[in-house]
Amino acid sequence: MRAARGFPAFPPRPGRRGRSWWARAFVAAMEDAALDATLLRRGRRFAGSGRIGPITVSPGRIAATVDDPDGSYDVVVHLAELTGAEWERFADQVRAEAGHLAALLDREVPRSLVRSADAADVALLPTIGDLESECDCPDIGDPCQHAAALCHQAAWLLDDDPFVLLLLRGRGAEELLELLETGPSAPEAPAVRDVDRPVPAAAAHVSVAGALPGPLDPPGRAAVPVFPAAPGLPPDALAGLVGHAAARARELLGPG
Repeated sequence: MRAARGFPAFPPRPGRRGRSWWARAFVAAMEDAALDATLLRRGRRFAGSGRIGPITVSPGRIAATVDDPDGSYDVVVHLAELTGAEWERFADQVRAEAGHLAALLDREVPRSLVRSADAADVALLPTIGDLESECDCPDIGDPCQHAAALCHQAAWLLDDDPFVLLLLRGRGAEELLELLETGPSAPEAPAVRDVDRPVPAAAAHVSVAGALPGPLDPPGRAAVPVFPAAPGLPPDALAGLVGHAAARARELLGPG
């Protein structure tokens, strides 16, 4: 069974609005999409009337039963859940700064976290058109006054516990913490070109064995230099490598 949280009915609270910036943003997403200002005003009054029953929050939905003078109605507000890939990107943003998780645990939603999530193409807060409602009342507005009232009370829940928003988006607090504890998946190591990879001298000698030019002819009657043996190399390897470097230098410099 999927995670769900139940909250007791709010007592009458006339005139109460969401206090936190994220709660106000939640309500704004509902109000900005509404077409009937009269129903919005009724919804604000209804939210503080004490006639909304206990609220159930689960992934993708908020639900309650309301007692209206005309009857009792079931109202649901929907919000799309984040995909698995979006949750991974959101977790990356939380991990990126220690203060993000500390703020969430302290019942705060940092604006910087929401901006980082937006930059990662993860919509944490709803925007215009994201909240969809259904109610069996006879009102034809969308949202009706009951759905608008439920959104206001959801904002009150968000004031006290922003993990309600994460549950709406698909994962509760424990699930998010489990995701954070798993850590990001190890990135695939980038391919390293041979030219960029350090190569031991012995391996370099073996890779070009038989292709190295011999030592340079000594100038005049000077004796051929003798190179001391180097650990891990055949006795004549160092001389061959030096000769190869000298020959390459002459090619680059040209006749002169």
